[in-house]
Amino acid sequence: MRILLSNDDGYFAPGLSILAEHISKIAEVVVVAPERNRSGASNSLTLDRPLTVRKALNGFYYVNGTPTDCVHLAVTGLLDQLPDMVISGINDGANMGDDTIYSGTVAAAMEGYLLGVPSFAFSMSQHNPAHFETAARVAVELVQHIQKKDMPPPMLLNVNIPDVPYDALQGRVITRLGKRHKAEPVIKSTTPRGETVYWVGAAGGAQDAGDGTDFYAVANNRVSMTPLQIDLTHYNQLSSLKTWLDF
Repeated sequence: MRILLSNDDGYFAPGLSILAEHISKIAEVVVVAPERNRSGASNSLTLDRPLTVRKALNGFYYVNGTPTDCVHLAVTGLLDQLPDMVISGINDGANMGDDTIYSGTVAAAMEGYLLGVPSFAFSMSQHNPAHFETAARVAVELVQHIQKKDMPPPMLLNVNIPDVPYDALQGRVITRLGKRHKAEPVIKSTTPRGETVYWVGAAGGAQDAGDGTDFYAVANNRVSMTPLQIDLTHYNQLSSLKTWLDF
């Protein structure tokens, strides 16, 4: 099995190194990741300049672009053979609820999915986690499960892992995305040159975090596994909108 690994924290990120170390024991692995941290890049593609691909001393390829660029380049021309699977992560921090819209980690997996490859995003439940190894073991188990069965049809699975020792996990559960409150206000400050600058505020707290959501699962030390789709059509509004626009 050939697996493409990527992330949004950069090719030097510890979560990616730990993931590659574990997955390479059970599959053929190639890593194509951004040259720097591109958290929050979402699904952006770089179209205004050419991209370069370089190889680090550890064998990882790195691209001066976004997570989506990395997977797109790899799948559409960089690799001699198509990967059987794309895995993105392990992200330094959670990607749950509304965060998935902004996440470069999820976007890298989403690009694989859009190109017809089963794809999975793995994220830790908090920043600066102490237990990347837990997530790596969860990723290995998922790959081994797939190896024992027929390859699934192209799917996009968003996986969030509690930052606890592996033995403290309380199982795995299929979840839906929860929702957050609106983000905190922007933070205004002044540079030494007297210029006013703004920092994007922190994400809001969980609002819809009941049983069945990704927030609830992780809060109860369960691995959250959420199947995602790309179709953004609001089907419930199709009929009412046709009536409303009947000029």
